Amino acid sequence: MGYLKSNEKGSRKKAELILRNGRFWTLDPVQPEAEAVAVQNGQFAAVGSWDRIKDWAGKSTRLIDLDGAFVVPGFIDSHTHFMEGALNLASLDLREARSREEFVKKIKNEAGKLEKGEWITSGEWDQQQFDSKELPQKEWIDGVTPENPVCIYRKDMHTVFVNSLALKMAGISKHTPHPEGGKIVKDPGTGEPTGILIDGAAKLVLPLIPEPDRKEKLAAAERAIEFANKRGVTSVHEMGPLDNLSIYKELYLKNRLNLRICLYPPISLMDQWPVSEIKSKKEEGFYKVGGLKGFVDGSLGSSTALFFEKYTDDAGKKGILAPDMFPQGKMEERIKKADDAGLQVAVHAIGDKANNIILDIFEDIMNSSEKRDRRWRIEHAQHLMTEDVIRMGRLGVIASVQPYHLIDDGQWAEKKIGLSRVRFSYPFKSLLKNKVMLAFGSDWTVAPLEPLLGIYSAVTRRTLDGKNPYGWIPGEKISVREAIRGYTVNAAFAEFSEDIKGSIRKGFLADMVVLDENLLDRESVEIKNVQVIMTVFNGRIVYQR
Repeated sequence: MGYLKSNEKGSRKKAELILRNGRFWTLDPVQPEAEAVAVQNGQFAAVGSWDRIKDWAGKSTRLIDLDGAFVVPGFIDSHTHFMEGALNLASLDLREARSREEFVKKIKNEAGKLEKGEWITSGEWDQQQFDSKELPQKEWIDGVTPENPVCIYRKDMHTVFVNSLALKMAGISKHTPHPEGGKIVKDPGTGEPTGILIDGAAKLVLPLIPEPDRKEKLAAAERAIEFANKRGVTSVHEMGPLDNLSIYKELYLKNRLNLRICLYPPISLMDQWPVSEIKSKKEEGFYKVGGLKGFVDGSLGSSTALFFEKYTDDAGKKGILAPDMFPQGKMEERIKKADDAGLQVAVHAIGDKANNIILDIFEDIMNSSEKRDRRWRIEHAQHLMTEDVIRMGRLGVIASVQPYHLIDDGQWAEKKIGLSRVRFSYPFKSLLKNKVMLAFGSDWTVAPLEPLLGIYSAVTRRTLDGKNPYGWIPGEKISVREAIRGYTVNAAFAEFSEDIKGSIRKGFLADMVVLDENLLDRESVEIKNVQVIMTVFNGRIVYQR
C-alpha cells in the first residue's frame, strides 16, 4: 500500500481522499464492483474505475494505492451495549476464568487494587466454562472481598453474582420475596441467598452502585470508539439509556465522534418522557434515537429464556417473563403507543415461547392499525418454531441476530433444551428463505465486537470447542455474501438508514473497511484470520495498521 502524487486537472472541486487499485465490493446492485473511490465532504463523490476517478485528484488530495486490498462498506454492529462495553474495557474481566480457583483469584486481585467500599463490577463470567459447571456462591469470594461490595454480571447480562456485603447493603435475606420478572437464588437447605440474582432481581442491587462520572464516561467512550474502529466498525446500534446520547453529542461537538451511534433506550422510558422529546434527539448521520428496546424473556445460559417445554437439564423450569411484561398487557400498551408515534421497536426474545408471544403482539397491533413501513425488530430470535419463522417473513419483522452466540451456545445448548429444539436454533438460512431481513451484531460486551468473527460464525457454524468441524446445524449455514450484507446494507436498513450508508455509492457516507484478504475468495474457515488494515469513517482514515 503506497501513496501517489496527484495532478491538478480541470475546474471540478477535487477530492480530499482517493483510494485506488483496490477490490471494492460495494453492495450497490447497480455497480457491485469498483477499483477506486473519491471522497469529498465525508461522502463518496465518485465510485468506479481509475480512469473515471483520476480526474478527482488535486494537489491537496490524499491518494492511497491499496495494492489490491479488499474493501467493503464500514461494518455496522446492530446490537451492542456500547457504553457498558466502553466502561468494561478497563474493568474486571472474568471471561477467561476456567475454574472456581481462577475465578476467585481474579476477584481477589481486583479487590487488592481498590479502596475500602469501592464496588467490584463488570466481570462477564460464564459458569459453562468452569470445570464443574456450577454457579458461583457468595462463600467463594466473601473471604477475599470483606470490604468491597461485589456485583458482577454473567456474560449474558441476565444474571449477576454478588457477595454477602452487597446482599446486606441491599437488604436481601432469606425472607426477601422474588421480584416480578426475577429470581433470588436461595440455598435449598438453609433458604439463604446464594449470591445469584436473575434478571429483575438484579435491580435490588444495581441502584446501589455509584454511576461513573461524566469525565470517566467520555474517556471510556473514546477508548471504545478507537477499539471499534480497529475492527472495521463505523456504526453501532446501542441498547442503552437515553442519557448516553449526551456523551456522544459532546464528542461530536468536539469532532471526536468517529462512530455513528443509533440508540435504542428502554421502552419503559415512555412512562416518563414525552414521545416527541425521545424522537427529537439526533444529529443525523452521527447519533440518533433509533427506537425503543423491550424484553420478553431472559437468556438460555441462565435458564431464563422462555420456552413452551421444560428445560431438559432442569425439568422444573420453562424460563421466565422479563419485568417489561408486567403488569399483563403493559408491553402491548407501550408498543401501541410507540407505533402511534411512529417509533420503531426492538424487542429481546430468545426462547420459542418468547418469540411467539412478541410476534402475537406485533401481529395484533399491525392488524388493528394502518399499514406502513415499521421495521420492527426481534433482538436475538435464537429459538424459533417453524411457523414463527414463516410469520416473521410475512409480517416483515427484522431478525437482529448475533452469529457469535451460536458457536458459543452450540457447545452446550443441546444439554439444556434437547436435540429436537436445538434443530431450530439460530435458523439463519431458514429466515432468509422466508424473506426475513437478517441484521447482524455482536451483543458486545456479551460477545466480542468482531464483525469478521461474526461472519466466520454465520458461514461455518463451527463451535468454539472444535466438536462441530462441519458446522452445528450445518443446514442453517449462510454464504459469505449474505453474512457481509448482515453487517452492512441489512444493518443500515434495520435503522432506516439504507439511503445514506451501508453501501459504497455516490452520495453515501464515506465509511469503509479495508481488509488484507478478499473475503469472497477465502475458504470459510480462514475468514477469522483476515485482518483489518484500514478503517475510513466519514471520509477520514481513523485506523491504519
